[in-house]
Amino acid sequence: MIDLRTAPYAILALRVTVGLLFLAHGALKLFVFTPAGTAQFFASLGLPPALAYLTIAVELAGGIALVLGFFARAAALALVPILLGAIATVHGSAGFFFTNPNGGWEFLALWIAALFTIALAGDGALALRPTLANPVRE
Repeated sequence: MIDLRTAPYAILALRVTVGLLFLAHGALKLFVFTPAGTAQFFASLGLPPALAYLTIAVELAGGIALVLGFFARAAALALVPILLGAIATVHGSAGFFFTNPNGGWEFLALWIAALFTIALAGDGALALRPTLANPVRE
């Protein structure tokens, strides 16, 4: 049975945690690898370099949306293709475990599960702009 008194806060915790992780990964590409370096890496994978800029933007915007609870369900779904792309191009061939050389896809699969949980469960507590009405209001 779901405890409707605490469930919105569980989603809040998941939403903020996943959002901060996306912000960290977007910031890594922006400030450490640089957009040009990220574009060059994408090109080395056979991807259009412009996709790197889109990826950085989606990771940062999606992370902010999740942290704030601004259309969190939609943001969660928008972030799934980023992770599927990372599995398809980099991590999938490295096997399941993330400790494998080049990192496997287990960590990304966990992120996808968390994003689908947010999309299915709702925006959670303290959402700035709920996508749909939450059954329990703060």
